[in-house]
Amino acid sequence: MPDENPPGSTMQLSDKTARQIYEEVRANPARKRFGFGEKLCIVNVDPQKGYTRPDLFPKTGYITDPAQMEHVNAISSQARAKGLPVVWTRVAYMENAADAGVWGTRTDTPDSLQNIKAGSVRHEFDDRIEIHPDVDAVYEKKMPSAFFETQLQSFLVWHKVDTLVITGGSTSGCIRATAVDSLSRGYRTIVPVECVADKHESYHFANLTDMMLKYADVVPVQEVYDWLEDYQA
Repeated sequence: MPDENPPGSTMQLSDKTARQIYEEVRANPARKRFGFGEKLCIVNVDPQKGYTRPDLFPKTGYITDPAQMEHVNAISSQARAKGLPVVWTRVAYMENAADAGVWGTRTDTPDSLQNIKAGSVRHEFDDRIEIHPDVDAVYEKKMPSAFFETQLQSFLVWHKVDTLVITGGSTSGCIRATAVDSLSRGYRTIVPVECVADKHESYHFANLTDMMLKYADVVPVQEVYDWLEDYQA
């Protein structure tokens, strides 16, 4: 298929893969970066076993970068050591899934979203992550965005944060939703590419491209390490 518009079409067509388009946009950025602000928060979205352990849950778990959890821990630890806030979220629902709302009506299998029950193995945080409950905020959420009906917004206001670094999964779901809400609330939004994951590379790279063009800076995680290294309260 040619990389051009047929007569009468207003949508660009392409035979390139989502990964190829992502690499092209990354190599030739068409938008100015938002950049880091003066104070950031690390927001780690749903690093729970139902999503991070395909060995346990092959239908719902996913791994994109094998070092994802190491990077998430490392930037969270680095931020914490500098007195910067760290947030973790995870999803869980009531036994009757009444709190899943209309989102829980599309399917009803043992692997369905609304069947992530509070206290279940799928609800548990990945054993590899390092949460410090004395200083880290931990929120339960029901919908894709980490902002939706959680205390995240007031937490960020209290800490006078202007920049969010978002990690976790899935890239096309909860990461994208959180990034859109972050931008909508006026935050500079950073997505370190090694720190997010999805079930399929097409969803992953298509949404990284879209976020890079619209909602967030999609950057190598090394840029986060470097900013944190230089940060002085």
